[in-house]
Amino acid sequence: MLLSSEFKNPKRAAKALSLASLLALTTTSPLLADDNHKVHRADGHAPIGVMGDHLHKKGEFMFSYRFMSMSMEGNQIGKKNVSPETIATTIPNRFFGTPGQPPTLRVVPTKMRMDMHMFGAMYAPSDNLTLMAMLPLLDKSMKHVTFAGGMGTTKLGTFKTRAKGIGDVSLTGLYNLYNNGTTKIHFNGGISAPTGSITKRDDVLTPMNARPNLRLPYAMQLGTGTWDLLPGITIQSRNGNFTYGAQYSARFHLGTNDEGYSFGDKHELTGWVAYQWAPWISTSLRLIGSTRQDIDGIDSNIVAPVQTADPENYGGERLDLALGVNLMGQQGALEGHRLAFEFGIPLYQDLNGPQMETDYTFTIGWQKAF
Repeated sequence: MLLSSEFKNPKRAAKALSLASLLALTTTSPLLADDNHKVHRADGHAPIGVMGDHLHKKGEFMFSYRFMSMSMEGNQIGKKNVSPETIATTIPNRFFGTPGQPPTLRVVPTKMRMDMHMFGAMYAPSDNLTLMAMLPLLDKSMKHVTFAGGMGTTKLGTFKTRAKGIGDVSLTGLYNLYNNGTTKIHFNGGISAPTGSITKRDDVLTPMNARPNLRLPYAMQLGTGTWDLLPGITIQSRNGNFTYGAQYSARFHLGTNDEGYSFGDKHELTGWVAYQWAPWISTSLRLIGSTRQDIDGIDSNIVAPVQTADPENYGGERLDLALGVNLMGQQGALEGHRLAFEFGIPLYQDLNGPQMETDYTFTIGWQKAF
């Protein structure tokens, strides 16, 4: 679960910047020692979009909250942009022949937004092992345009579907492999439980001007329906005010879910560099490369003349660029509280399409260790 180049919600951006200014004004910049667990360094953690980036000392807890938003608009086939009219008149409907199904895709998604509230907790039973649990709450919405009848480019109307609720809960262990004080390497190993719904429904507008209540396509469901393995490895190193890091992570779906399909496995490799301007502030630059397979199998209850109902129109390759800011409270009530931001845009997308392209991602998060 890996962008046009402009953040389109100025109210949320203004609120985030106000919080950042408050934190910056109430912090100081003493540096006590080169140890993330004893001093409050803004670069003590990776950019907020990186999960499972650090370990804690024995007996330590950390709680976190992230708000992540992704906006998608327009469609691509491979690397090429394609219009709704082209999709509606030239892309075959795999369900053609089923009663009520036209020969081409007559319903086209035009815009999607996904907001996620991620609640996290970490605990270290030993210096070499940290446990991490993540609970996501999802809110997905997708706008569509419906073309009338079985041919032509006459627009019948538009509609919007929405699904919200708990996603798939994960539990991960982070195990120390190497730590010489400046360079650290640890293994990430976790599992995701199928707690998110894969049977969400909503009203749609069909090419025959009917409004049935149908099971939503795969992109609008809240979970995978399978137990998933979450392996990875993370490395970080510090040189003065510079911090470097890289992480490989993957998601392997185990078996087939109760509805007869399995999401495609995902691999992601990210690398970042951060510079600490003062102990209370650091900035980061991160590249994220990812690849994902299409869906294996099919849900027999998802039948519609829309690209998102076809399991083959999922997955692809992406390369994203993300800019981040970490802020760390130094004194008083804000001491030890971390507030972080990251904004990402795509540099490259090669999608198994037709498929919606990502415009941007935005993450804001809070973390506090005890």
